[in-house]
Amino acid sequence: MPKKRSKLQSKSELFAVRSLLGAIGALPLETSMRFGKSVGRFFAKRFPKLQKTARKNLEIALPELSEEEKERIVFGTFESLGRHLGFVSHFRKFKHEDVRGLVEIVGREHFDAAHETGKGILFFTGHFGSWEVFNLLPPAFGFDMNILVRRIDNPLVENYVDKMRTRFGSVTLDKTRSARTMFRLLENGKLLGILADLNVQEREGVFVDFFGVPASTTTSIARLALKTNAIVMPAFAVWEETKQKYVVYLEPPVNYAEGDNSEENIRDLTQKITNVVEKYVRKYPEQWLWIHKRWNTRPKGEKGLY
Repeated sequence: MPKKRSKLQSKSELFAVRSLLGAIGALPLETSMRFGKSVGRFFAKRFPKLQKTARKNLEIALPELSEEEKERIVFGTFESLGRHLGFVSHFRKFKHEDVRGLVEIVGREHFDAAHETGKGILFFTGHFGSWEVFNLLPPAFGFDMNILVRRIDNPLVENYVDKMRTRFGSVTLDKTRSARTMFRLLENGKLLGILADLNVQEREGVFVDFFGVPASTTTSIARLALKTNAIVMPAFAVWEETKQKYVVYLEPPVNYAEGDNSEENIRDLTQKITNVVEKYVRKYPEQWLWIHKRWNTRPKGEKGLY
């Protein structure tokens, strides 16, 4: 349970968030994103515990890398988060045509083919590049979008952030109380987005291989898909330096055995989803959330890694 905040603390946190996003967002977009990278580097130096977590994760996942390569990835993670912050700071200004012009989509044909089936589409993604863009991107092209989120503990900050996320009409769903809603949406052929790359408690997930190490991973995507026959589609928004823009990669749907709700099939589909996430982490290591304790939950009897 999060600690209860005083009204003063809640208002102070809201003021800090609004001030930071307002200051960065007052600049032209490209300048905001460059400045955001600097902010990311600044925070990297102010939060050594997060750096420590990132280094430990890299030891677990990519032990073959040199120390220089690991340091580049650690600070690249903070720069990526800062660039993302600069991009998000302009959400309140964006119009539909801005989003369509600023973000390139690769693999749109996979979505079009899936949408034509009339089935629900369950997008999964990870904390890459600018994952928040998925709140704006489908509505910018005329599609309704539903996003599963973890509500921010401070309700004032949550309300402020939610208004930015939903300004184009997307709907955010509280992950702790939206199970029936998610089933209904997918059964009615709607779009739903879920993040698939964070550690979960053992009761909420299943252990699958992630960089060859068991990682407790949410089974919500697999369970939703198997009960609704939804199409499971990878969608990742990453920064492409050569293009100087975010590129959203839509991949062909993940194949799975429909009608088989066994625990074995749930694990198999969760592993397939995790394999896609790992592919993107390997390709864009500086843009993933290494500061999260991804391997925190361990199988029974196994010593903690952090």
